[in-house]
Amino acid sequence: MADEDVRQSLLSSTNDSLNLNETKAIQRRKSHHRSKGPSEKESQEQEKVLQPLINVEPTFVGLEFRIKYVLLLLALYLGIGTLWFFLIKNQIYGKKTNGVIDAIYFCVVTMTSVGYGDLVPHSTLAKTLSCIYAFTGVALVGLILSNAADYIAEKQGILLVKSMLKNEKFNTAEVLMDVETNRDKYKFLMTSLLLVVLIISGIGFLILVEGMEFIDAFYCVCSTMTTLGYGDKSFSTQEGRMFAILWILSSTICLGQFFLYLAALYTEKRQRSLVKWVLNRKLTPSDLEAADMDHDEVVSAAEFILYKLKEMGKICQDDVLLLMERFKDLDVDHSGTLTTDDLILS
Repeated sequence: MADEDVRQSLLSSTNDSLNLNETKAIQRRKSHHRSKGPSEKESQEQEKVLQPLINVEPTFVGLEFRIKYVLLLLALYLGIGTLWFFLIKNQIYGKKTNGVIDAIYFCVVTMTSVGYGDLVPHSTLAKTLSCIYAFTGVALVGLILSNAADYIAEKQGILLVKSMLKNEKFNTAEVLMDVETNRDKYKFLMTSLLLVVLIISGIGFLILVEGMEFIDAFYCVCSTMTTLGYGDKSFSTQEGRMFAILWILSSTICLGQFFLYLAALYTEKRQRSLVKWVLNRKLTPSDLEAADMDHDEVVSAAEFILYKLKEMGKICQDDVLLLMERFKDLDVDHSGTLTTDDLILS
């Protein structure tokens, strides 16, 4: 009975608020109707359409801050590594070009675990530094994987929404909902496109600058992107290593993200199938018995929702019990509801 009174009170308050807001909106429209020109109306319509993007921009700002932090960390990491290996360049054997470029190139090849073998540490000091750099590099690449591609995908998603909003055929809310719902799908498509561009650019550069045949260039690109790095084919010129510094970082990260989003899409597809099955299947008496958490032989809306969420895998029984215990601790007067007095007393 107490639950019913609270629900009626909430509904009444909500309706009163909606009616009051609607009345105020009508009054504002009537009072300003004659003073508005065509340009003002057009401006207001545009503002109304772009309003939902306010909720999207803060997310992008947060991602932008994270990617700046990651890039700063990467620059610091490469700077320290370049200094290390430049100072001990005589203890690294292999085909040399320019001291600084070779040091940066060696850092990138090491941190991405490509390891062509065209430059190898020879002394005890060089081997020790390479081991330290390799382990820390793997951790940093993982950090970049979790931030860089998300930043690119989120930025492109926002630009996509803004460009679509310029077309009157699209509804703003529907577009934003579509982008949010298919976030992993759009990320996968963006990463796939970038991966194709990196493969083509890598093959083209190896053919034009390194003088490789097409099959050798394709072989080198694949062995590099998958971090196999056999070493029989690699970037041997100064120009090639300058290109490789950025290309190897981008291509290895992009390939990792490609498979990450592919796995996410597969998981999302299975989850949607499960949700669809849970929502469409017919309830049985045993389902009602399982959903009746308080054993009063009646299933409330809250109990039904919790039961379905458990079936979908969104929540487990332990989570429900933990939240129920927390609710009981806060419900000091044992009324079955939470009030301000309960919060003060608890």
